Amino acid sequence: MLVVDRVFVASDHAGVQLRLLLGAYLGDLGCEVADCGCDVGDDAADYPDCVPGVVDCVSDTSFGVLICGTGIGMSIAANRNKWIRAALCHDPTFARLAREHNDANVLCFGARYVEPDVAKSVLYTFLTTRFLGGRHAARVKKLGSG
Repeated sequence: MLVVDRVFVASDHAGVQLRLLLGAYLGDLGCEVADCGCDVGDDAADYPDCVPGVVDCVSDTSFGVLICGTGIGMSIAANRNKWIRAALCHDPTFARLAREHNDANVLCFGARYVEPDVAKSVLYTFLTTRFLGGRHAARVKKLGSG
């Protein structure tokens, strides 16, 4: 069962194909998807410009997915917002731990370094894993995250 009902997705030029694939996959899962760009024909979209459309919409009932070439730029840019806990995950174990221990609300991918089927598995794990709370809640609170 999905822990949110809406996901906002965006990518720079390097992540367009993975973004489109994951957007379709989210739809197949019955999740409402909001595609925040970049435009498919844009061959020079800067990752910092792609982040606000996603992070400004993340809430208790929605997550974000950000994709660039490595995932590093997107995660850095997203984590500049105090209510965001973005995690760069390239396998399901990291996605599970990001949700269980860190209450991550944005998932970042490096399109050049993750295979599409692995990305789907990571995304599914992220969307179906609940935050454990407990001792982890106190740690997350120290981040000052909203």
